[in-house]
Amino acid sequence: MAPHRAAAAPCSSAALLLLSLLLAVASAGLSSYFGTKSRYEEVNPYLVQDPLSLEVEVQVNDALMRFFDYCAKFVALVEENDAAMCQVTAFKEGPEMRKVLEKVASALCLPVEELNADLVQVAFLTCSYELAIKNVTSPWCSLFSEEDAKVLEYLNDLKQYWKRGYGYDINSRSSCILFQDIFEHLDEAVEESKSSKPISSPLIVQVGHAETLQPLLALMGFFKDDEPLKANNYIKQTHRKFRSGRIVPYAANLVFVLYHCDHAKTSDEEYQVQMLLNEQPLVFLHSNETVSTYADLRDYYKDILENCHFKEECELPKINVTAVDEL
Repeated sequence: MAPHRAAAAPCSSAALLLLSLLLAVASAGLSSYFGTKSRYEEVNPYLVQDPLSLEVEVQVNDALMRFFDYCAKFVALVEENDAAMCQVTAFKEGPEMRKVLEKVASALCLPVEELNADLVQVAFLTCSYELAIKNVTSPWCSLFSEEDAKVLEYLNDLKQYWKRGYGYDINSRSSCILFQDIFEHLDEAVEESKSSKPISSPLIVQVGHAETLQPLLALMGFFKDDEPLKANNYIKQTHRKFRSGRIVPYAANLVFVLYHCDHAKTSDEEYQVQMLLNEQPLVFLHSNETVSTYADLRDYYKDILENCHFKEECELPKINVTAVDEL
């Protein structure tokens, strides 16, 4: 994974107060570490046996980093509800996927009835995994043209959109517990700076999965298209913003960088923030700039910070309604 570097300081004589780093893959040897049990054991098994082998404060907090598992409404109405993925199912059975199935079946000398979208997607993912991880062109890649790849990319984006993105409000609203936690750390750093105290946590590293990061970005409003992704608007979504492979690729990461500007003209400009997604600066939605005052950023997300309550958001309805009605 490439080193994480903040972009150029937003003001002269800027002091970096806090670096909050969210990773969708764990790395050993971090100076402070918050993660999920599954990711922690998968990547750092020796730390499970001897957590003191590194000078690092380790907190495994699944309730924070795997919030989706603890959100009853999401689990019942999206995760375990086949009807919630109706757009994905419809696209699998639609004309674009049918064309890909026929082409692959012909190349393999198989009756098209012996293939389905899931099997073809497995072959495509095998091709992409070997190319991305090993830099090897798998024989499976020969089955697909560039247009086929676009169709299969859209199939995956549909799934991520309706399961982790903008498809249903609960997908993103369930992440407000993590969003608020990030801002609590930022608030603490600002208050400590104003009181001329040392910053108690200058580096916060939180490690989860792509499923952690995608809902959080949706909660903040990034990569939202004017129209929802659906089974019947593949062509119309050719230039869509929501491309999960670019938003949460391997080793995806989101960085919040908080600066103290010593010679700020106003008190509001004294504390400024940058965000970087996969080492690239993000443009803030409220200003169309890559730098924001902390006050403006906090004000823009005031409703989420004050009114998004995990317990209430994730509580299942007590009356008898269908999953589709509730979503």
